[in-house]
Amino acid sequence: MEEVIRIDGGRPLRGEVMISGAKNATVALIPAAVLARGPVTITGVPNIADVESLARILELLNVKIYRQREDHIIMDPTDMKNVDLEDDAVKKLRASYYFMGALLGKYGYVRIKMSGGCYLGPRPIDLHIKGFEAMGATVEYDRGCYTIKSDHLHGAKIFLDIASVGATINIMLAAVLADGRTTIENAAKEPEIIDIATMLNKMGANIHGAGTNVITIDGVHEVWGCFHEIIPDRIEAGTFLIMAAACAEEMKIVNVIPKHIEGLTSKLMEMGADMDIGIDSILVRRSPKLLKAVDITTKPYPGFATDLQQPFTALLTQADGMAVVTDTIYKERFKHCLELQRMGANIEIGSGSAMIKGPTRLYGDKVTATDLRCGASLIVAGLIADGVTEIHDVYHIDRGYDRIDTKLKALGASMHREIVE
Repeated sequence: MEEVIRIDGGRPLRGEVMISGAKNATVALIPAAVLARGPVTITGVPNIADVESLARILELLNVKIYRQREDHIIMDPTDMKNVDLEDDAVKKLRASYYFMGALLGKYGYVRIKMSGGCYLGPRPIDLHIKGFEAMGATVEYDRGCYTIKSDHLHGAKIFLDIASVGATINIMLAAVLADGRTTIENAAKEPEIIDIATMLNKMGANIHGAGTNVITIDGVHEVWGCFHEIIPDRIEAGTFLIMAAACAEEMKIVNVIPKHIEGLTSKLMEMGADMDIGIDSILVRRSPKLLKAVDITTKPYPGFATDLQQPFTALLTQADGMAVVTDTIYKERFKHCLELQRMGANIEIGSGSAMIKGPTRLYGDKVTATDLRCGASLIVAGLIADGVTEIHDVYHIDRGYDRIDTKLKALGASMHREIVE
């Protein structure tokens, strides 16, 4: 028995949708909260499965969790205990590895299972380990677990071979309470990193340069609780923008920071999408002409986000001409193309790229969400397609999208969940 999403496609979308707090910030802010000596309050928390997995890890650490509202949580680490994290909850999401940096920084010791999450090809944590070792930690791996410890964690100058978001955040978490200054060169510049640094600074950390390629952390003796509101989810906003360009009569996406998704909006404009971009909202109307095919290449922020590549590929099946999609971040991130081919898409898959010929008529079929953003791609395709699309393994979608089916039904989509054998 499993839960599936069924979409009866071909229905135009209309209305307004509110974007939730950023998933990729939330999954680091929650581990960051354990550094504090008092309660940390976070609002704008999305209702996603990854948050529930992180809450389970906090419970293992004896961190008290209170929910004032669904999107408003208080975490109190006052009576926290540093226990080995070998529970299956750790394997449910990749971001559980942020407890490495947070617990190493606070206690000088962490033992944790190898994290899980979506498989997008090799995603090693070598750069995280390189950073921890530069700061005086020793790292051992045995029986599927990392043991990281240091009697004296100290500042260091760390150059990242790749501008890794995960490594940047994890090193930053470890450095907050370390002795001396840590400098991260070739740091990632994503907005979520700025959000995490902002909360840490509210807690009493001393971090400068977040959002640039050089971040400096001067270690402090302790940090305390604070109140923090999470930034809007730029990937959810981008996904709804893509859906709007694909099949909306008129849709307004609110609670958006347009600057965070300029890599996408510039491509949608190039395609001929009819958009009005406001201060914190974007209005999309049905284009009077067929959208034009455009090539995209994923790049680190502020380039085109790899997390939007998959849903954007579904949109390109409806554009006029040949488009080439190249993913330089995760070269194996093209399993969604096989599912789109089942629905009638004309796609040729290469090494780290795909060629999409459009426009093609899509037809509903049984398909599988092989990962989170593949699931988003299949929802876009299902909204466009003739007939019923049945999406399996929807737990991937629930890891990162806050009530996506509820939001789409409010916009006029015909979709529901049901249990099948």
